Amino acid sequence: MGATCLIPVYNERDRIAQVLEVVTKVKNIDQVMCVDDGSTDGTGDFIRQYWPAVQVVVLPYNQGKAAAIDHGLRWVKNEAVLLMDADLRGLNATELEKAVAAFLDFRTVDMLILRRMNSPWFVKFYRSDILLSGERLVRKKDLEQVLSGQVQRYQLEVAINNYMLRHHKQVRWLPCSALNTYKVKKWGRLDGSYKELKMYADIVAYVGLLNMVLQLTSFATKRLDTGGNTGAASKTYRAILG
Repeated sequence: MGATCLIPVYNERDRIAQVLEVVTKVKNIDQVMCVDDGSTDGTGDFIRQYWPAVQVVVLPYNQGKAAAIDHGLRWVKNEAVLLMDADLRGLNATELEKAVAAFLDFRTVDMLILRRMNSPWFVKFYRSDILLSGERLVRKKDLEQVLSGQVQRYQLEVAINNYMLRHHKQVRWLPCSALNTYKVKKWGRLDGSYKELKMYADIVAYVGLLNMVLQLTSFATKRLDTGGNTGAASKTYRAILG
C-alpha cells in the first residue's frame, strides 16, 4: 500500500492546479483527496473537471482546516496520510516520493515533516518552517486521536505537534522546496494581515505559552537519518534516492 494525500481547499481555484499536477504523478501516492471547505469560487468543480481521478469531498460551508481534514479522514483508505496545503509553489515530485518512501520504510518514525527550506529568515527564526509546515506524513490513527479533541481552524499543525510531544512519538524532518502563498497575497494587505494575526492568536490560545516554548526549543529538531536502515524497504528508499 502507498499513501493518501489529503488536501483541504478553500477558494484555491487559482492555485490548486500547481499542487495537483505534482501529487497526482507521485508513484507511491495511490489516493489523492481534496476536501472543498465551502469554496465560493468553484474550486471543487474545477478539480472534478480536470483531475477526475482525484476524490472531492464538498462541505456545505466553510468550517476551517481542522474540520476539513476530519471530514476527509472518513474516506482515507491508507494508514499513511500525507497532509498537503493547497496553495503551494515549487512543489517537487521527487522530494515527495522520497518522503513517502521513507515514512513507509522507517516504521519507528511516527511523523515526518517536510521542512520548507526556502522560507524567509523570519519564518525560520521562529521555526515555523517546521512547526507550522502543512506538509507532513502522519498515521491515520494518530490524526484521528488528535482530531477527537477540540481542534479548530489553524490549530491543526500545533495540535499534532502537541500530541506527538505528549505521547513521546518519534518525529523527524526532511527538506522540501515548496513554499506556501502568504495570506497577504491571497486576501490583500489588510484582510491578509488580519488573518495572519488571527492564525497566530488561535495557535497560542490552543497550546499555551509554555507548550509553545517547548515546541520552539525541542520539537522535531532532527532530520531523518536513513544511513542505518538495512531492511528491504530501505533498499526501495535508496533506489528512489538514486
